[in-house]
Amino acid sequence: MTARIIDGKAIAQEVRAEWKLRADALKARGITPGLAVIIVGEDPASKVYVANKVKACAELGLHSVHVALPADTSETALLAKIAELNADPKIHGLLVQLPVPKHINSDKVLNAISPEKDVDGFHPLNVGALATGNMRFAPCTPYGALILLQKSGVEIEGKHAVVVGRSNIVGKPMALLLLQHNATVTICTSKTSDLAKHTRDADILVVATGKPRMITGDMIKPGAAVIDVGINRMADGKLCGDVDFESAKEVAGWITPVPGGVGPMTITMLVANTVQSAERAAA
Repeated sequence: MTARIIDGKAIAQEVRAEWKLRADALKARGITPGLAVIIVGEDPASKVYVANKVKACAELGLHSVHVALPADTSETALLAKIAELNADPKIHGLLVQLPVPKHINSDKVLNAISPEKDVDGFHPLNVGALATGNMRFAPCTPYGALILLQKSGVEIEGKHAVVVGRSNIVGKPMALLLLQHNATVTICTSKTSDLAKHTRDADILVVATGKPRMITGDMIKPGAAVIDVGINRMADGKLCGDVDFESAKEVAGWITPVPGGVGPMTITMLVANTVQSAERAAA
C-alpha cells in the first residue's frame, strides 16, 4: 500500500476560494474584513510568518495592518497598542506574533487581545469555549489539520484518533476538535510508555512533537490517516516532519508531506477566522 498524499497547498487554495466568496459578500455590504498583526523585534522566522499572513490577506482582498515594534518595546507600550487595535472597528482579527522578547509576559499579552478579535484562538475565553463545545475561534493549525482530514474524505466519527503532543497551540485543541467530531481520542506525551502501542491503534494519527522523524512506519496502523504537524530544519538545511515520511507512506492510507501539508492550512484558517469575525461583527 502506498498512501494517498494529502496536498495541503491545493486544499488551502480551495478553502481560500470559499472564504474569499464570504469576504466578497461582506465587501458588497461595505465591510472589509481586517487583520492586524503585531511583531516585536527582529526574529527572522517571525518576519517570514508575518509577511505570509499579510500576503494571504492581500490575496483575499482583506484589509491588513502590520505593526512592527522594536525589540526594546516595553510591555506597557505593547499593551497600549493592543488596546488601540481592540477599539478599532476596522480590525476584526488581531494577533501578536510569538515569541515576544523575554521582558514581555506573553500570557498577559494574549489575555489583552479582545476575545472577539482573537483569531489565533489563544485567549482563555476562546480556549474554554472550544473545550465546552461552543467554539468561537479554533487555533489555526489544528483547525487546518481537521479541514485537511475532512477534505480528503477521511472518516472521523467513530474512529480512534491518537494525538502525539499536548501543546496548547496544537495537541490539546486538536484533541478537542476531534472529540467534537465524535472520534475516540487518546493524547500521548513524551512520557507515554510504549508510544508505539498507542500509535499502532490509531485510525487517525496526528503528530506534533518537534522531534524529527520520531514516528516510523512500523508505528503506524495500516491504512491510517497520518497528519504530520512537525516542521524541523535538519543540518543539511532540508525540512522534515515529526513522521518518517518514506517509511510511513508505505503503511498509511493518507499522509501529509512536510513541507506542503499542514503548513499552508495554518495561514488559510487565520484568514478564515478573520472573515468569520467580520461576519459576526456585521450580524
